[in-house]
Amino acid sequence: MAKAKSSGGNFIQKLLASILGSDDPEYEKKRRLKATAKRLSKSHYHFYKSNSGEMLPPFPKLLYEIYKAVSPAQVFFQNIKNPNAVKTAVIEYFLSDTQRKIEEELTQEAIAEKSKTMPLPQFTAYVQQRLEAFIDGFTDERTAIIEQRYKELMYFKDFCSYDYYFTLKKFNASLIERDFSVPPQFEKIDGKYIADDIKDFTTLMWNITGNIDWAPMIKMLKDIREVEPVPIGVWKKIVTRMQHIQATGVFDMIVRLITQDPDYTPLLNDVSANIVEPFINKFKLETTAALKKLESAATNSKVNELLVKLFNTASVSYLKNYIAENSSTLEKKKLAGYLYCDALNYVKGFLTEFVKKDIREYCDLVLVRGAWVSTPVSMPMSNAYNDLLSASEAISAFDDDLADDGKVGMKIKTLLPRTQHASDAAAIINRLVGESNAQAKAYIVKATRDLVTIGKMIRWLIEDEKKKSPEVITNWKEIERVSDKPPYEIGAAVYQKIYVFALLMQTCMGGAAQ
Repeated sequence: MAKAKSSGGNFIQKLLASILGSDDPEYEKKRRLKATAKRLSKSHYHFYKSNSGEMLPPFPKLLYEIYKAVSPAQVFFQNIKNPNAVKTAVIEYFLSDTQRKIEEELTQEAIAEKSKTMPLPQFTAYVQQRLEAFIDGFTDERTAIIEQRYKELMYFKDFCSYDYYFTLKKFNASLIERDFSVPPQFEKIDGKYIADDIKDFTTLMWNITGNIDWAPMIKMLKDIREVEPVPIGVWKKIVTRMQHIQATGVFDMIVRLITQDPDYTPLLNDVSANIVEPFINKFKLETTAALKKLESAATNSKVNELLVKLFNTASVSYLKNYIAENSSTLEKKKLAGYLYCDALNYVKGFLTEFVKKDIREYCDLVLVRGAWVSTPVSMPMSNAYNDLLSASEAISAFDDDLADDGKVGMKIKTLLPRTQHASDAAAIINRLVGESNAQAKAYIVKATRDLVTIGKMIRWLIEDEKKKSPEVITNWKEIERVSDKPPYEIGAAVYQKIYVFALLMQTCMGGAAQ
């Protein structure tokens, strides 16, 4: 009797729950799954058997038909080893005639050849103008088309590249990859072995079933690669079939039943299409690099020409430690390097070869023997000359400090092996190198300014010496008697050397030494 009451109570509870709903999550889950199974059974796609939880042969047959149609496309995409080449090919396909012409003009080879026809500053301006015209050709409309076609191509590629063979092998273990000579027989399998495959396929299916006109993309692919991996008619049939399956929600229902998750929804994975901006940036970098290469070659040529005028050789070596070779050792370890090796080397060479000889000879004549109208007038030249004499010794001491046994060099040498595992070691080295660069630049700037000061004074004194009534030094005749050459000749030679040196520093430092 009690049993009958209990059974009647359960029946009433179930009846009320079916009408009003239930607070029991497990009951609600089962109810929803049962409703899903009922909806699935009404679909004309008989891919899954709810009672046994098995995937049936019609599902692998569907995949097999798609696999057979897209197999040439799989091979096609597998043979493309560089994904960036695809992006570039799509962009190139949509360039205007003007852009194509500019692109040809701005190759490294074309830039190097064209640069021979005009002065470098004029050529640089010309290249910049052509570069801007090339970039302006990417209008909003053109860019949108490029991004959309690439996106469609990636949808197509991803759907075609799905591993149909791997999935189909679960239904027929003897299946041979891309052998379509004999239609295979497929067996039913437990759905739990295929749930993840259906999820992956559904994600790819969603991407191709949008409102897309596939004809332009297929034509683009055929024009670019001279091949049509999937005929447009065949592809449209596949898309139409996928659209219908998507609309019925068959795959979603199957996954919900297999996984017993009534809340499952497919994971959508859209393709990120942003290929034009990186292409433009790369093009700008390559064009700029080609210009910099020309500018660097022109700079080196000018530096060598000036070195020969000053030292009768382009090979000048006066420093032992603040040098490019030691800088390279640091840079290979991703550390800061020495920035002003060449310029400081030339400063040291000029101080050694000319300040202590030619400039000293002239300064001895005019500063020691000259009767200046007033001491303050001679002070700029006197101070600059004395600063230069002390600068030579200071630069030598600075260079010695960077030796392996020097004050700074020893610290760098000790810390260098630790940079691989101790970030503070790298930070300390970078600080020491940074301080050294700042000091080197200070020497270069100060020495150049002092030499320019002396040069200006020399030009003034040459003019004064030629006057009938000198206004700066009053005893030019007396100085001429004790000099092997007229002072203005010595001064003119010194001035010329200083002028060439100033040009050298301007070339090396880009005006930073002024």
